[in-house]
Amino acid sequence: MPHPAVADRPTARYLPARLIPDRWGVLTLSVALFVATPLIAVATIALTPAPEIWRHLYNTVLFGYVERTVMLIGGIGLGTFVIGTGTAWLVTMCRFPGRGLFNWALVLPLAVPTYILAFVFTDQLEYAGAVQGTLREVFGWRDRQDYWFPEIRSMGGAVTVMTLVLYPYVYLLARAAFLEQSVCVLEVSRTLGKTAWQSFWNVALPLARPAIVVGMTLAMMEALNDFGTVDFFGVKTFTAGIYDVWLNMDNISGAAQLASVLMIFVVVLVVMERMARRGQRYHHTSSKIQALPSYRLSGIKAALAAVFCAFPILLGFVLPASVLLSYAVVFFDVTLKANYLTITLNSISLSLGAAVIAVAIGLVLAYGLRMGSGPLPRAAVRFASIGYAVPGAVLAIGVIVPMAGLDNAIDAFSERTFGVSTGLLFSGTVIAILYGYLARFLALSFGTVEAGLGKVSRNMDGAARTLGASPFQTMSRVHFPLLRTSLLTAGLLVFVDCMKELPITIILRPFGYDTLATFVFQYASDELFEESALGALTIVAAGLIPVVILALTTLRSRPGHAGGGHP
Repeated sequence: MPHPAVADRPTARYLPARLIPDRWGVLTLSVALFVATPLIAVATIALTPAPEIWRHLYNTVLFGYVERTVMLIGGIGLGTFVIGTGTAWLVTMCRFPGRGLFNWALVLPLAVPTYILAFVFTDQLEYAGAVQGTLREVFGWRDRQDYWFPEIRSMGGAVTVMTLVLYPYVYLLARAAFLEQSVCVLEVSRTLGKTAWQSFWNVALPLARPAIVVGMTLAMMEALNDFGTVDFFGVKTFTAGIYDVWLNMDNISGAAQLASVLMIFVVVLVVMERMARRGQRYHHTSSKIQALPSYRLSGIKAALAAVFCAFPILLGFVLPASVLLSYAVVFFDVTLKANYLTITLNSISLSLGAAVIAVAIGLVLAYGLRMGSGPLPRAAVRFASIGYAVPGAVLAIGVIVPMAGLDNAIDAFSERTFGVSTGLLFSGTVIAILYGYLARFLALSFGTVEAGLGKVSRNMDGAARTLGASPFQTMSRVHFPLLRTSLLTAGLLVFVDCMKELPITIILRPFGYDTLATFVFQYASDELFEESALGALTIVAAGLIPVVILALTTLRSRPGHAGGGHP
């Protein structure tokens, strides 16, 4: 029987009582819908047929975008699987020189944005770069006709660069899966006469498959979001195409239609990840936790293992960091004169503002769900938090469409009422960038806060309410102090991701407004990458913070296996 207060509401005549949210539910639903508005805008555009645009895209660029996007994410999926899974197995299960260093250093490339590694590789490997210049000098070659060298600005170059940066997603999840696996099944495998390789291929790899697939899916989603690398290399994927169609062809409808197709790629990846995990749940049958067995490698096997683990670290982190550091020292004064300090301040203030807003909204949403807001707010929160899986270029379109509509409505009202044009109040301002960041990175803050809130016993809620505290007082006086670490972690993750974000920033930024990411991209596009090296190094340094946290967390992930698996 519905509550009398609920039954008296007009909406109760049309909705079941369980679907009518309470006050917290209304607040949660409102905030979730606000954050999800860009996603709703993109979905609305996707459902709006525009045959003339589709005919043009079909006859010109559509199949090329599909082909290149599939090749890109397919190559990155394969590359991250080989490097991420291989290195995770070696540092977890084998003993060889340098294992302790590789254990945490394999995460370092995650701190380098893909577009910065692309700039460094191009700077070193193109015809005028250090590598080809040295080869010509050593072998006496005069020009390009005398030798062959792979072209870095190509599909192969884009796959290589992104794989070297994105493989840590697979490495982290695969290593966690290997650390958590049961010692018993490995011992049984060896008892049955299986070699170390057969145990890995037939036992450990299938058990870790769900985690590996999740890591590959994350890497491929990051590849779909990438704009800087593919644009710099001239690889026309969907993300680069959206930018071209919108800003170079001045056709926002065509860009929106391309964005809707790109959403299909995201949905396919999410469905594939869910299908791969379906029915793949394994449980320990023993509560005993003991150190995993390890295989001692020696001779050529130990050397090959060390080279295999060192290779992605050297190319993915040591090379770009050393090149950027050398350029930053040489061009320090030049970079300062290029408004480096102002641009850095822009990046920090924008990222800090986005982090504070995202954490505040994440806290409201997570607390709203804890209060049991009902199925509608719960569904809205889950929908609003999928923005992290949506490429930045798509979200930028989702932001600009409603904001342009709001600007036009305000301008028309002002013209009619006061005879004054207000112009653009939201679109083309930093407010649009903040909104785009919020839509994309809310999942980070919400997920972190929700996980932290889940560790707080509900008995504390009951005790506080029994003592007369309201839900808001319970949150501010009981939960907030207990969640400080989670809130700080959430803010840090959002801050660092915003510092690196390029597609949303470059599309939504006001005229003449730069962040470190757009500054580095613009200079690299103008063949002046050396002069922006200090900015790129600043982004990498900021990215190291969460990477160190991840590395430390992974090292302590198996009880009874302290020190990252050292026997």
